[in-house]
Amino acid sequence: MKIGYSFWGFLGNGVTDTPDGGRSHRRPLIDALLRRGHEIVFLQADRDRLEAGDDLGGAYTFDAGLPEIDALFLEWRWPIEGRNTTACGTQGHTCDLHRQAELLRHYSVRRRTPTVIWDKDRQLREDSIWRRIRNVEVCEAALAPTAGAHRLLFPVADALLDDADPFALASEDRRTPLGYVGNQYDRDDAFDRFFAPAAARFEHQVGGKWTNTAPWPHVTFLGRIPFNAVSRLYSTTLATILLLPERYAAVGQMTQRIFEAVLAGCLPLAPASIRHVERFVPEDLMVRSGDQVIQRIEALQKIAGSHQHAELISECIGRLELFRLSHQVDALETVLEVATAAASPRQGAA
Repeated sequence: MKIGYSFWGFLGNGVTDTPDGGRSHRRPLIDALLRRGHEIVFLQADRDRLEAGDDLGGAYTFDAGLPEIDALFLEWRWPIEGRNTTACGTQGHTCDLHRQAELLRHYSVRRRTPTVIWDKDRQLREDSIWRRIRNVEVCEAALAPTAGAHRLLFPVADALLDDADPFALASEDRRTPLGYVGNQYDRDDAFDRFFAPAAARFEHQVGGKWTNTAPWPHVTFLGRIPFNAVSRLYSTTLATILLLPERYAAVGQMTQRIFEAVLAGCLPLAPASIRHVERFVPEDLMVRSGDQVIQRIEALQKIAGSHQHAELISECIGRLELFRLSHQVDALETVLEVATAAASPRQGAA
């Protein structure tokens, strides 16, 4: 199948000063689709080449036009005031939203091309027309997706899961008790409740775009860090906290931060209010308050480097099976089949 793939971000390391959590899982998903015999053409701007000066060895195909494709796959974009809602060519404008609209008009509406929308940020309204069009299927990265949507979680490469060594990870020098990598977006309440109290007690680091840090003068904010520095930060950190916007927590949508941390040996503490939290972390790593975060970190410090520490890391690695890449590719291929069947003329139609 020839798949037209629309995403706004990077396949490689990209540039530091931009939000794009998809870098941790987008390229593995695409490479897995290619290995299964699909052809991929990217339909948004080649930001790796244009912004990062990286042509990725010429391994991928980009097309700014409207090429012939069998299916359209969109990482959903939404209006961001002052950025993609402005006129083309104006200062600071990005054309991701305009291009997405063009693709939807041409393929999904006019040509009735089988279309899959991956609403990774939970920005597609529940009453959106795109949820009702026959040849369009919606995927969400949640354990409890919206009625009618399919589950497609953020994938982690099979080899990374298979090769992870909890005992080697436990033996590393975890000199920083607490760390977090991620942007501020809609995380203030969770940060204030769970991270900030522990940050007053332990050495810590926070990497990512946090524009309003005034409420937490005691917190060490590093600003954005390069994508390839995320693993290095976690590899010297004992524990992190899985901070989710409420719209994610309510449906059990876990971000890529969980496997970025766990595969570097950094144990994830998870607020117990996250739906299906037991699917993400063992009970010993669930927390209900800032005080409990402090208690958990103190307990982890006592077992750091021990067999018990390695066993906790092993339990966390086991829970990453949810995100195994081969399972997510199976899920996506199934959805593509559903969209294709729906787009086909009905049997017996005139």
